Amino acid sequence: MSDKNIVLNVNGIEVIYNHVILVLKGVSLQVPEQGIVALLGGNGAGKTTTLRAISNLLKGERGEVTKGSIELRGERIENLSPADLVNRGVVQVMEGRHCFAHLSIEDNLMTGSYTRTNKGEIAANLDKVYTYFPRLKTRRTSQAAYTSGGEQQMCAIGRALMTNPSVMLLDEPSMGLAPQIVEEVFNIVKDLNEKEKVTFLIAEQNTNMALKYSDYGYIMESGRIVMDGAAEDLRTNEDVKEFYLGMGGGERKSFKDVKSYKRRKRWLA
Repeated sequence: MSDKNIVLNVNGIEVIYNHVILVLKGVSLQVPEQGIVALLGGNGAGKTTTLRAISNLLKGERGEVTKGSIELRGERIENLSPADLVNRGVVQVMEGRHCFAHLSIEDNLMTGSYTRTNKGEIAANLDKVYTYFPRLKTRRTSQAAYTSGGEQQMCAIGRALMTNPSVMLLDEPSMGLAPQIVEEVFNIVKDLNEKEKVTFLIAEQNTNMALKYSDYGYIMESGRIVMDGAAEDLRTNEDVKEFYLGMGGGERKSFKDVKSYKRRKRWLA
């Protein structure tokens, strides 16, 4: 990937939890301005930790970046607070949505505007959210606890949109959703990218869906990036098809059962 117009640059970061558990082992990735980049891998690969390192949400889980650097448009950001990052346009949508169950959909959305002071801009942002998520407008007075998983995911993205972000980090947006709703959510992400110029880094286990809507992808295993490339190249790569899309011929093998894996490891290249 060219260095031209790189908005997020993660350079060889290591992350340790509780001062002893090494989770990320030299992770490097780049996200171009107004791009959609997928971060792929199974449970425990390190995707969520990577997003939390970028948004600086590690401290709440006793994690820290011990090596490497993270840059936003050329500026080091690993020591900034999450609030500072939101003010700079970087916002994360957490895995599991985390809507406030006792609040209405609209009140949940309004919590995303806590950094804003201009009432006109807040109202305009709310209208924008309802334009992209018309289902939320019809459910705006409903308690979040009584809405569907898809509606809660839309609410979580809409709440992030209320901060007027330039970079959005999505953690497992398809988790627990029906395929039709997943497609709807990713279509909205594509619209936000094209019409609102929002840059996306999406951590996702649904490899096929993520690569369908992304420009570029990184595949993680055991805290390392093991493969990267243009999304279409990854979708047609035989190893990716076998081990991540379940499209290999014959009986499907688990990666853990393969003693000699033929992919070129990035860290040995």
